[in-house]
Amino acid sequence: MTTAGINVPIGKVTAAAATKLRVGSLTALVIGSMVGSGVFSLPQNMAAGAGPLAILIGWAITAVGMLALVFVYQSLATRKPALDAGPYAYAKAGFGPFIGFNSAWGYWISAWVGNVSYAVIVFSALSYFFPAFGDGNTWQAVLGASILLWLVHALVLAGIRQAAIVNVIVTVAKIAPIVLFVGVVAVAFKLDVWSLDFSGLGNADLGSITAQVKSTMMVTLWVFIGIESASVFSGRAEHRKDIAMATVLGFFTCLALYGLVSLLSLGILSQPELAALKNPSMAGVLEAVVGPWGAILINIALVVSVVGAFLSWTLLAAEIPHVAAKDGTMPKFFGQESERGVPSTSLLITNLLVQAFLVITLFAQSTYQALFYIASAAILVPYIFSGAYAAKLALTGESYKGGEQRGGPLFAGLLATVYGLWLVYAAGPAYLFMCAILYAPGIVFYVWARRETNQRVFHPAEAAVAAALVAAGVAAAYLIWNGSISPL
Repeated sequence: MTTAGINVPIGKVTAAAATKLRVGSLTALVIGSMVGSGVFSLPQNMAAGAGPLAILIGWAITAVGMLALVFVYQSLATRKPALDAGPYAYAKAGFGPFIGFNSAWGYWISAWVGNVSYAVIVFSALSYFFPAFGDGNTWQAVLGASILLWLVHALVLAGIRQAAIVNVIVTVAKIAPIVLFVGVVAVAFKLDVWSLDFSGLGNADLGSITAQVKSTMMVTLWVFIGIESASVFSGRAEHRKDIAMATVLGFFTCLALYGLVSLLSLGILSQPELAALKNPSMAGVLEAVVGPWGAILINIALVVSVVGAFLSWTLLAAEIPHVAAKDGTMPKFFGQESERGVPSTSLLITNLLVQAFLVITLFAQSTYQALFYIASAAILVPYIFSGAYAAKLALTGESYKGGEQRGGPLFAGLLATVYGLWLVYAAGPAYLFMCAILYAPGIVFYVWARRETNQRVFHPAEAAVAAALVAAGVAAAYLIWNGSISPL
């Protein structure tokens, strides 16, 4: 039997060989991680705060910023082949263990909070057929989401490669209805509807063009989260060059789909009509063109899509703390594996947190949009430091040969960093405060890990950052307690 280019007798396949992923599986992980629930809600999510002009500008900014991030991960995957687990490893190598820890912690938070949002939206979609599920946060929906959560848990425990193969199949199944939507809506597109109040300034509730563009930023970030997923699994890739190829293929596929879904929808229904749709709003748009069967198709497609994204992000969420534990950044217990090479302890802790937040949504009546805003804001730290590390390598010349051009990688790194900082500004204080509450407890685990390896816990600058993070977390908790902010 041949596995990953090595002849291995049947029955002697090692766990490491069995988990190696090829370019097809890596590309499916990238697309599967990005194409989840977000694309099906894009028409309403974008139109809720912006008109056609601002949406165009928002997509242009996102395309440039995310393309810079694609180049960052493409470059780092080839220049630093020894660094596995993507964003976390790059932040640690470039800016020290505490920044690296926070990148791993933030990515992990984003992954499992994102899975909570997936669970909410999938049962919101099912409410089209079973009204008891409501907006995905009724007790019936939470019960159904809990069952889905532990079924996925069991599938991942069966093995990383087996789960990745299932993900390839699901990815193909969920892309097909989106392509059909684009084709049908393109034929029915009406330019006069699209150009009606093109600037959005006729609607006082939308505000200025700048305010409208800001409102699109977290939405566009949300649908592109996962662009780095191939680099997260770099240690499991069959060939390092496949990581860059998978990232580029995934980005351009999703950019085309996302832009067409949101912009073509504006030629079917006006901005106020789109803003008033129930999510998944693609269902309402297609229903307006072809009738009720369109809504049925999209709601079914969303369920398939989100189950696939749930699987992809369960893999990603378990991988980050597992790899971080291997080099002492996270406590050692996160690094435990099953006989099949699955990060079983990390997976269990991750899914227990998802379960806990599902219960919280029942009492807090948390919405899908609030949850994905938190997940989007949480991932900004690893994104910003990935860009900064690429820029740092270009500036210092580390990993570059003599005479090799560094201008392009430097520009991409700086642009990705600036884009990340712009998103921090666009997120607004409520979601940043909520992230502070989730980031601050991580310091306990960082101290735990450092003491396990008998290393100095903090350098002076790191201690100052940790103190500021705790202060922000305490302030956020107080503001939420007294009702001054309410991100959920």
